Amino acid sequence: MPQTLIIGAGITGAALAYQLSRRGEAVTLLSTHPEGGLASAASFGWLNASYFLSHPHFHLRHEALSAHRRLTDALSGLPTTWQGCLWYEATGAAQDETAADLAALGYQVQRLTKAQIADRLPALGPVPDTALFFPEEGVADPAILARTLITASGAKVVRATVSAIRHEQGRVTGVMTDIGPIPATRVILATGTGTPALLEPLGFTLPMLKRPGLMIRTNPQPPICPVVLATPEQEVRQDADGALVAPAHAGHQSDHAETLGAFPVVVNATLLRLRALFPGQEIHFAHQAMAMRPVPGDGLPVVGPGPAEGLWLAVMHSGATLAPVVAECLAAEMTGGPENALLSDFRPSRFQ
Repeated sequence: MPQTLIIGAGITGAALAYQLSRRGEAVTLLSTHPEGGLASAASFGWLNASYFLSHPHFHLRHEALSAHRRLTDALSGLPTTWQGCLWYEATGAAQDETAADLAALGYQVQRLTKAQIADRLPALGPVPDTALFFPEEGVADPAILARTLITASGAKVVRATVSAIRHEQGRVTGVMTDIGPIPATRVILATGTGTPALLEPLGFTLPMLKRPGLMIRTNPQPPICPVVLATPEQEVRQDADGALVAPAHAGHQSDHAETLGAFPVVVNATLLRLRALFPGQEIHFAHQAMAMRPVPGDGLPVVGPGPAEGLWLAVMHSGATLAPVVAECLAAEMTGGPENALLSDFRPSRFQ
């Protein structure tokens, strides 16, 4: 039986551990950080397919929503909810175009009037004239989900920092770590922004964008945001404890900023946007989480065989949405299944 090492214990590594273990594979997770990872712990957690960069990207994201539901059917108590998203990041003709494009792709889209929006979100201050509602969308806490999947997988977890991929005659033989060499017949890199440094000695260049992410949580609020809310000024959701969760940049998913700016300035600007959305609420800063988001150079996932036999890559943003479906597809391929057409446009070979 192949001995599989998964490097990285965020949501992507955890989902892979779960799917491979279900197929009877012996799996060990190696991670510098505690289970749940860094990027996963700083994720907004919005599960959606309304944001996409190409039609194949949409189809992968759309199937990812079904993969999340398959997980919730298989495992009880997952931190996944399906409250839908109320979206008006674009208005007028641009909003109409978004609705038409998504509907043509088979996505569920509901058009809401100003009165319907106000009825759903009575605490919302400036109510737009129209909005779109995406009922298929939801939220998960990727760090909690990762820890749950690791537990369910039964995978061994080793706290170690990987410094190099070991290989002989073009085949992976394991990894070198700060606790010594660890042998393996299969190595999966779910290492996010740390992936390029591990691939470079193998002659493979994986371009990554610099995309810092800062997630802000407020003090608990009364129930004021029952959906994921995506406005031109701010994306925001409310967690089970009543805190508002908001990325520090408006348009978080498509944000191209390479720097965050001064922390107090960024936090205060985000709080001002939240107070404008929900006037009359006492909204204050409570907590923050920051990490570099693992965004490949073309913005699309990198999933599939790597530059050595037995080496696999799973690097993407947003892992919160994509990890379950990528794990299903890759686990099937690794254990003898055919190549999955959903992954055809996202193979690492496109960078060679």
